[in-house]
Amino acid sequence: MFDHNYFWGMHTLWWFAWILLLFWIYATPYEIPGQRFKKEGALDLLKRRYASGEIKQEEYFLIKKDLET
Repeated sequence: MFDHNYFWGMHTLWWFAWILLLFWIYATPYEIPGQRFKKEGALDLLKRRYASGEIKQEEYFLIKKDLET
């Protein structure tokens, strides 16, 4: 009786809700607590610029001192 709208015991609406929930979990940007990828901070950016040779050592230490205070 009424088996035409049920798939493995769940109504079609519930399957849609589960699929939507899984899509939301894996496809949204992670700017929420427990995020997968940490955002790059100013000090990380400064270290990367120094390592690539964009800025000199004196400038690096001057900006680092300013960021830490």
